Amino acid sequence: MATSSFASLDPLPQEQRFLDALDQDRWPATERDRSLDEVALPAEALAELFESQLMSRHLDLQARRLQARGEAFYTIGSAGHEGNAAIARALRPSDPAFLHYRDAAFLIERSRQVAGQTPLWDLLLSFVASRDDPISGGRHKVLGSRTLNMPPQTSTIASHLPKAVGAAHSLGLWRRLGGGGEWPADSLVLCSFGDASFNHSTAQGALNAAGWAAFQGAPLPLVMVCEDNGIGISTPTPAGWIEASMRARPGFHYLACDGLDLLDTWRAAREAVHIARHRKQPVFLHMRCVRLFGHAGSDAQQAYLSASRIAAEEARDPLLFSAGLLRRHGVLSRDEIAARYRRIGEEVTRLAEEAICRPKLVSAAEVMASIVPPSRPGRRLTGRVEVETASVPGPLAKLLNQALQRLMASHPHLVMAGEDIGRKGGVYGVTQKLQARFGPHRVIDTLLDEQSILGLGIGLAHNGLVPILEVQFLAYLHNAEDQLRGEAATLSFFSGGQFTNPMVVRIAGLGYQKGFGGHFHNDNAIAVLRDIPGLLVACPSNAADAVGLLQEAVRLADEAQRVVVIIEPIALYHTRDLLEQGDDGWCFSDPGPEHRLPPGELGQWGKGVDLAIVTYGNGVYLARQAAAELDPVGQRLRIIDLRWLTGIDHDAVHRAVAGSARVLIVDECRRSGSPSEELITGLVERGVAGERLHRLTAEDSFIPLGPAATLTLPSRVQIVERARALLGDA
Repeated sequence: MATSSFASLDPLPQEQRFLDALDQDRWPATERDRSLDEVALPAEALAELFESQLMSRHLDLQARRLQARGEAFYTIGSAGHEGNAAIARALRPSDPAFLHYRDAAFLIERSRQVAGQTPLWDLLLSFVASRDDPISGGRHKVLGSRTLNMPPQTSTIASHLPKAVGAAHSLGLWRRLGGGGEWPADSLVLCSFGDASFNHSTAQGALNAAGWAAFQGAPLPLVMVCEDNGIGISTPTPAGWIEASMRARPGFHYLACDGLDLLDTWRAAREAVHIARHRKQPVFLHMRCVRLFGHAGSDAQQAYLSASRIAAEEARDPLLFSAGLLRRHGVLSRDEIAARYRRIGEEVTRLAEEAICRPKLVSAAEVMASIVPPSRPGRRLTGRVEVETASVPGPLAKLLNQALQRLMASHPHLVMAGEDIGRKGGVYGVTQKLQARFGPHRVIDTLLDEQSILGLGIGLAHNGLVPILEVQFLAYLHNAEDQLRGEAATLSFFSGGQFTNPMVVRIAGLGYQKGFGGHFHNDNAIAVLRDIPGLLVACPSNAADAVGLLQEAVRLADEAQRVVVIIEPIALYHTRDLLEQGDDGWCFSDPGPEHRLPPGELGQWGKGVDLAIVTYGNGVYLARQAAAELDPVGQRLRIIDLRWLTGIDHDAVHRAVAGSARVLIVDECRRSGSPSEELITGLVERGVAGERLHRLTAEDSFIPLGPAATLTLPSRVQIVERARALLGDA
């Protein structure tokens, strides 16, 4: 391989074409020859954009050098996408940006707008997974910055688009609430993604939600940038597919630009920004670009692309076109371009050698330190809040409604959202009359898309609001659960606690709805929620506890910035009676606004020492019915109500069953992956003999329709039978 006279000390094959062009001072021309005056871009600005592109490119090259030495660990780069630097320049640094992983040039260019930034050093620390990395603390190679209003994304496959829609909606919502939030009122939200991710259902859901809202006149200052390089790993994107899909999409302004041409990209970006900022309408900016160096450092693209195709793509390197613009407009000479190329390359190399010496994460405690976000002051109104509440005892749905009224009245930054929660008042009436009192902007009837509902909540929380979201049925969560796992619960982890999206998610769930719905409306699978680090999951068994858990959940979101899920047992929403019709044995008095049940706090009925029944949700109700037959006053039995299904205080559980001859765990979730597995393990680890421990769980089955709906679930009869056997009464 011939070495250019302008080459760096150890040129890689990927940079040879640029070096050859530099040697010959021969550069390709852009499709359209615009003047700098025509697009209102000063000459020095064009030079700075080119520098940002060079910095991004040298970082990509250095990542491959470091990976070859075992010093870098993640080499999805930005080569070919560097035109997004012009988009960054068209925005303000206060405009939140949710970025595609190929947008290093965007970050670098935005860094110019804020004093004191060191993007090369910061990104290299991320490459080498140093704990000094200022955004993720060495947990992942991400593009993000608190100072630059760029929440970190990981390997985004469109999962960040729903929250970008929510963040854009939050800007108009804060205006209606009288001001506030993290960003200036006239901000816009940018999100970027690739042409392959465009086809993901999450992207399509977000595009639909944005268009749906804008079509109805809702203000949505949003720029969605599709960086179209024509291929997703090895699968080509059909030519013309993105434009055909978006040009006439309702609710959107479609703009296109040549991402190889900085002047054309700058022109389109300015137009997109003007529409989004001043007209409060969403823009789809289609930036055509090229992918260089393969998908990632480990990707051998010659296995699926011909040599001629690879060479043709390399000839479309945006750095070649940018250098040509600089030469044709007389901004930089060949020697000046070469000097900048060499200087930036040498600086990146020097910084890389320093970065690899910076400390790494060395303990599990360090890795996990940011799973739980930092606390902040609560924002509850002081003084008396007038809310009409019934003084008579009531069932779970009624007391939840009263608690929601109080919370919305005392926390003006709370916003509710979900399907049918407003005018209808929810499928089960839990949110009745709330929209009439607090308005449709605070009690939002959403479209039917759980990904969009959760994404809306995440975006609202990014901008200082605290959302209470409703998912109609637990089974409906499963097509959207990545919004909790991949976005909401990981944000603090990947940002070292600098970014959070606290929220409460209310989910109607579990079984025992006799004859209704089958497995779409009766779902007892919660393992996916309990498997998410940092996520808190609560499950009330009665109306008073539901109030305490909801009020604590809102406190946790508002003050502790946590993501909390409350699984509300559908079968108990309107259950009034415990033993016989009209006894009102499952109606409870409202415990009031100060009643809160923190994570790990257990409930208990009875003090018996012969058998402790540990359970939750419907299991508590069934166990109380069984106790009425076995031990009406709790002399032989005690029933322990977990209340929280994550963050379980196993020492407290151990103390609660201490002295009991036998322990029966009644678990309405499936035998595999259920809370009972963790409970048994926790007790054994604390010295409880295995022969004292017993489980009664649901079967590993879906729930059928009709009279068979409860056959796979624990029942009162089964609890009585197992308890009698354990008590020696059989």
